[in-house]
Amino acid sequence: MHSKLKELTKAEEQVMQYLWDLEKCFVKDILAQMPEPKPAYNTVSTIVRILEEKGFVDHKAYGKTYEYFPKVSKEDYSRFSAGNLLSNYFNGSVKELVSFFVKERELNMDELDEILKSIDKNDKQ
Repeated sequence: MHSKLKELTKAEEQVMQYLWDLEKCFVKDILAQMPEPKPAYNTVSTIVRILEEKGFVDHKAYGKTYEYFPKVSKEDYSRFSAGNLLSNYFNGSVKELVSFFVKERELNMDELDEILKSIDKNDKQ
């Protein structure tokens, strides 16, 4: 895992989602995936360069054209984000986090039981 991950802005995270989905692409490919109204090409290009500075993305140059690819996996960033969420909003308590989602999403006992079975099944694999 990358020990020096930084939190991404909402816009950076959205661009990373496209990079994770596409695996390797040019800025025009990211732009093509985005819903209307599309941002300007330069806006997406700037965000990709910021992601590169933050260590999330790298590129392969073809002359003046760059093909970008993720350096950080979606799983690693998900782990990092979940850890931040847990420590910043729930005092590091998984119990508080689960309790919050049970109340907010109005999970019933069957749904909660299903989640616990899923976790238990994954732990045994």
